[in-house]
Amino acid sequence: MPTILIKTPDEIESMRATCRLAAQTLKMIEPYVQPGVTTQKINDLCHEFILDNHAKPSPLNYRGFPKSICTSINQQVCHGIPGSRVLNSGDILNIDVTTYLNGFHGDTNKTFHVGIPSPKGLRITEIAKKCLEVGIRAVRPKGFFGDIGAAIETLALKHKCSVVREYCGHGIGRDFHEEPAVLHYGVAGTGAGLKPGMIFTIEPMINLGRAEIRLLPDKWTVVTKDHSLSAQFEHTILVTPTGFEVLTDLDGEYIH
Repeated sequence: MPTILIKTPDEIESMRATCRLAAQTLKMIEPYVQPGVTTQKINDLCHEFILDNHAKPSPLNYRGFPKSICTSINQQVCHGIPGSRVLNSGDILNIDVTTYLNGFHGDTNKTFHVGIPSPKGLRITEIAKKCLEVGIRAVRPKGFFGDIGAAIETLALKHKCSVVREYCGHGIGRDFHEEPAVLHYGVAGTGAGLKPGMIFTIEPMINLGRAEIRLLPDKWTVVTKDHSLSAQFEHTILVTPTGFEVLTDLDGEYIH
C-alpha cells in the first residue's frame, strides 16, 4: 500500500496558509464571472492576485499546462485551458485554483453560474456541491477512504447523475499530487484508513448525464461524451483527532 504522509504541526500551519490563499483567490474572482468576460481575463486576474500575495500558481507549466488556473465550461469536466472564449449568460464555469506558498500547495475549486442560471445548470451544481459535502462529512479518524467515495456515489446515483471515475482527489502538501488517490466512488469500509494529520483533496466531478468522458485534442480539456453538463467542487481536507478541518473553507461552512 502506498505511503500516505502524516503532516507535522508546523506543516499543517503552512498548509492552512496556502489553502487560505487559494480560497481567497476563488472569492476574489467571483465578481468577475460575468457574461462577456473571457476565461483568459479570469486567468490573468487570478495570476496577479496570487503573485501579489507572494505565492505562485501551481498549475502554470505543471506537466506542460500553459495557464495559471483551470477554467471548465458547461460540458467540460476538468482541466479546461483559459483563452479567448467569452462567457455567456446561462453557462456554468468551474474555476480550479492551486497556490504554492512557502513550499506548500493549497487546492480548491468551485462551479459558478454566469448571469442567469439555467434549470439544468442549477440542478447539476446543486447536486455536485452536495456530493462534496457528503464526502467531507464521511472523513473521520479510524474511517476509510472508501467511505468518502461510497457517500459521494450513493448521493449522485440517488439524483440520477453519474460520477467521473478517471479523475480523483489526491494527497497534497509539499507536492501538488501526493498519495493517496481519493476515489469518488467505492465501497464503505474499504481502502486505506484515515488518520489524523493526513491532508488530501476531495473533488468529485458529477455529470448530469452519463459518466463517460473524452479528452480533447489539446491533451488537457476533458469533456462529457454525451455533451451533458458537468459540475465540480473541491476542498482540501485535514483529518483531525475528532473529525476533519476544511482548510480551504473561508466562511465556516464546514465547521465540524
